[in-house]
Amino acid sequence: MSKSVTEIQQAFKQLRLAETAEELPELLRQAEQTSWTYLEFIEQLTTFELKRREEKSIEKRLNWARFPFYKPLNMFHLDEQTAVTERQLKQLREYQWLEQAYNLILLGPPGAGKTLLAVGLGIEAIQKGFQVYFVTMGELIQLLKTEEFTNKSKIQLKRLRASDLIIIDDVMYMAMDQREATLFFQLIHQLYEQSSLILTSNRSPEEWTELVENQGMMTAILDRLLHRVEVIHMNNESHRLKHQQKIFN
Repeated sequence: MSKSVTEIQQAFKQLRLAETAEELPELLRQAEQTSWTYLEFIEQLTTFELKRREEKSIEKRLNWARFPFYKPLNMFHLDEQTAVTERQLKQLREYQWLEQAYNLILLGPPGAGKTLLAVGLGIEAIQKGFQVYFVTMGELIQLLKTEEFTNKSKIQLKRLRASDLIIIDDVMYMAMDQREATLFFQLIHQLYEQSSLILTSNRSPEEWTELVENQGMMTAILDRLLHRVEVIHMNNESHRLKHQQKIFN
């Protein structure tokens, strides 16, 4: 005795093929209209399920990444800046540097497009299967200081440490005390040659030591950050000012 479509859908759900279960009536309609063979029908079922699983995985990783905005790399206009050439951007988008645990440091004044480029690279890295985590320096220090007694901080830092790429925005925009520098050093030491970092800052690494009480600690941090790194100077006209929305025309 043949089963109804509803019963087959329920069986798919029990097999954890929920996406296919939902799409089954439409797939059956297409199969009838185009006279799919049994093999073609099975191929369509598996292709659809795998595609939806990948889409949901990307959605989940985008949510975990905590980007401040969703702006893919096609919104980063090469013709409006001189920091990165078309060839260099193409190299970055191949992500060999990420596979080899290289770091990127994006330097420049506010509005130069540092965060825009970092987020764009992060979004595309997720689409290529990598796990990414975005955090500002201020948020990161707060997470590290509260990890021992706050469950939320533990969860966020667990995700951070498990990521292939960590983007830290506004690095060293303000001074760090001894405890904060120690916690930051411990994190960088854990991530060293395990994950890639993209750091954005309006101060050069040479200036970072001036913002830490223990300069030896910052020297140790820089030793790990700069071992395998590409530094990009983005001294462009402010992207936000160039594209500002005005009240008066």
